[in-house]
Amino acid sequence: MMDLYGLIGFPLKHSFSKGYFNDKFKDEKIDAEYVNFEIPAIQDFKSVIKNNPNLKGLNVTIPYKEQIIPFLDDLDSDAKAIGAINVIKFDRSKGKLKLIGYNSDVIGFKESITAAIEAGNHKNALILGTGGAAKAVFQGLKQLGVTSTFVSRTKTVTSYQLPVTGYQLPVISYQELTPEVMATNTVIVNCTPVGLWPHVDECPNIPYNLLTNKHLLYDLLYNPNETQFMKRGLERGATVQNGLEMLLLQAFAGWEIWS
Repeated sequence: MMDLYGLIGFPLKHSFSKGYFNDKFKDEKIDAEYVNFEIPAIQDFKSVIKNNPNLKGLNVTIPYKEQIIPFLDDLDSDAKAIGAINVIKFDRSKGKLKLIGYNSDVIGFKESITAAIEAGNHKNALILGTGGAAKAVFQGLKQLGVTSTFVSRTKTVTSYQLPVTGYQLPVISYQELTPEVMATNTVIVNCTPVGLWPHVDECPNIPYNLLTNKHLLYDLLYNPNETQFMKRGLERGATVQNGLEMLLLQAFAGWEIWS
């Protein structure tokens, strides 16, 4: 029986992974197939496992990067640290299926931004959004020695507690992005879907007039190639980068985990 890999999430219309992995399998003559499992509720995950006994691994995307954790048997260190996963390894080595969660977003993000980080200039970061991808970015920046603060649309809490480590992550609202905050935090990472195609004229609501040539703006989005977030950063002399390289690197890391 052909090995099967796939992606769970909802919706999956603009999935990158299916095309990437099926092209990889074809080019490298790997007897495998990658399919999308578009499930409207996380409880449907059990049916995916039951109905596909030849599954070897899964990717996980929004909105299930955190919701999936109770269904897993174990997590790797990065996944435990941030409470979100995007790769599931199917371990049948001891005769019983064991599902292990990993976070290749951390690897992909860290490897893609390392060259742009200037140790003397980029010490503090603002992470726009508080979802699973944002927490992966936090972990990657932490490993690079950069201190991060989350930015949320609504100020409901002053900090977010990670589920496993109990680490407190500071959270501020967009209304609190003062000149002092913008000057101190010279790395800004957009982890929200604002600006994603087809809404290409939209961008996160930050004070772009306070950006300088010392700022690094990183957008996890890659469609369009240059988002409004990036364009407005360029207008102020900032360094900008999109998420395509991260996407490729996290996909490669996911395959390394499976194989």
